[in-house]
Amino acid sequence: MTSDGRAARGHLDAESSRTARAKLRRDGIFVTDFSETAADVAARPGASRLEVRIQNPFRRVSMLDLSLLTRQAATLIGAGIPLVEGLGALAEQAENPRLKGALGQVRDRVNEGSAFADALAQSGLFPDLYVSMVRAGEAGGALERVLERLADYLESQVRLRNKVSSIVIYPLVMLGFAMVVVGILVTVVLPQISQLLLSLDRPLPLLTQVIIALSDFVRGYWWAIAAVIGAAAFGVRAVLRTRGGRDAWDRMQLRLPVVGRVVRLVAISRFTRTLATLLAGGLPITRALDAARDVADNTVLGRAIDRARESITEGQSVAQPLRASGEFPPLVTHMIEVGERSGELESMLAKVADTYDEQVETSVSRLTALLEPMLILVMVCIVIVIILATLVPLLEITSSLG
Repeated sequence: MTSDGRAARGHLDAESSRTARAKLRRDGIFVTDFSETAADVAARPGASRLEVRIQNPFRRVSMLDLSLLTRQAATLIGAGIPLVEGLGALAEQAENPRLKGALGQVRDRVNEGSAFADALAQSGLFPDLYVSMVRAGEAGGALERVLERLADYLESQVRLRNKVSSIVIYPLVMLGFAMVVVGILVTVVLPQISQLLLSLDRPLPLLTQVIIALSDFVRGYWWAIAAVIGAAAFGVRAVLRTRGGRDAWDRMQLRLPVVGRVVRLVAISRFTRTLATLLAGGLPITRALDAARDVADNTVLGRAIDRARESITEGQSVAQPLRASGEFPPLVTHMIEVGERSGELESMLAKVADTYDEQVETSVSRLTALLEPMLILVMVCIVIVIILATLVPLLEITSSLG
């Protein structure tokens, strides 16, 4: 019942029945009866009903959403707005449903007395790096500054990801277009021309015979080809989940002629940027190295980072194990060594990250410029082969009839 005596009915997100009653009481609503929804009851142990929820992959929280949220949170806290009130404002203006629900839960937990970092960790939506930075900012009384650094870091990662994705999107579009063209030629055009050529009962060139046989095979066994491709993709994915398979894949990526350099630049840029952000946020260097190793997302570089962390625990430097691994360029190890000696490791790492971001942009531009003519040339060659295989016999038949 509302304060003016009218009946009210609706749904509410809350952590417990006590929290639900408190939230409704603050809104001037007096509870006469309420119960949990079927989805919440089914999620508890011993529930008799089961409901399967299928998450929409296109509605997941992206790094861009997190960067915008972090920038807005830093602005609100810097303006002197209480944390609970700021979280409520962020939850109201969030467009992503998952992010909106998670922010509502975080606000309720903080309002009940939980630490901000603990509430973020319990939501399961924010990465460990994010939670660790917020926890360090709370402990040091510098939450606004930490959130600003987090926003800068996330925005830089968004820019880096966009640069890298530009390498992949264009070749995939071109390859997809080439496959569509070849598929139409093989499954629609070639069967009609091949029937005409075979009906004339004349010897066909070898290239024409090969193309016709390939067309018949694709049309007759397309389901087997699709099954083999699916099984191969599943097998590769299973192998990459193993430690040895992932290690071999990462090593192969770094050894590729042109792409390997870009992969190394991206991994080192992520590592140095993350390490600089975490150290500036007040995290111990051992924990910062662990988080930066995971963000680098390369097992070959990760082993060198692990040796650097072990070196730190033994009272030695970070630069020496990285230099000994041979996987980090001399510029990186030299800048880290200078930063350790001068006590400005964070600023040196940030400069290395800026330098490598520029190199990534330059390498991406060059690689894209190189891939464009190569893909066009491959498409033209495929189409020319199919045309020659069908046009040459037709021309021979026409000339003989003349």
